[in-house]
Amino acid sequence: QNLHNNTKEQMMKFEGEMQEIELFESSKEREAYDNLADLYAIILATEHLERAYARDAITQKKYTAECNKLISQFRLAEKAALGKTMTTETFMQVYQMDCPRAVHRLCRMGVPEQIRTTDAEEQVSVAVTVAETVQHFITTMDAVKLDQRSVDELQPLLSDLMDALTRLPETPNDFEPNCIIQQWLQKLNMMRAVDQIDEDDARQLYYDLDNAYTAFTRYLKSKK
Repeated sequence: QNLHNNTKEQMMKFEGEMQEIELFESSKEREAYDNLADLYAIILATEHLERAYARDAITQKKYTAECNKLISQFRLAEKAALGKTMTTETFMQVYQMDCPRAVHRLCRMGVPEQIRTTDAEEQVSVAVTVAETVQHFITTMDAVKLDQRSVDELQPLLSDLMDALTRLPETPNDFEPNCIIQQWLQKLNMMRAVDQIDEDDARQLYYDLDNAYTAFTRYLKSKK
């Protein structure tokens, strides 16, 4: 009985001495960890999506929709979580993330895997696609003229343009507009969301967009 009482007294004393452990010292610090967790989850989800698509475990339509959503979420999460402190690839090294497919999709390509389908029910009206492509060209070129220089401003515009271009029917694999836009997407995807292109790059981007648009109009004329 005495042993039991002594043990109980010791436990009560120990519990009284215990202090609550705070994982975060402030709400700001907690938000920072939440942002890192969001980025981690998006990268992991992209890796799983790419693997599922490679195994033909997901439809092309579902893959494209989910991939576009993850790419959009990634840009926002990257900016919120990393800011100017580190790159995504450095973040992945720190947290020992082995996600090569996600790196390729999010940090290199910036658009879903290009899919060409011959299924008539899956084809978007050519006229609508052409109209969308023209609008994306105009919007992107206007953005450059209006001195938009941040990666998180330009990358979504180029991504939308690339998506429209890849939906054009009967274009060759080395279609010049696609190659031009893809090169710029790869360049921007190597930068952080908060980074900005300099004036030389902005001038080159506008020049390349103009050339891509000229090649696009030549393509349209050849189809008449």
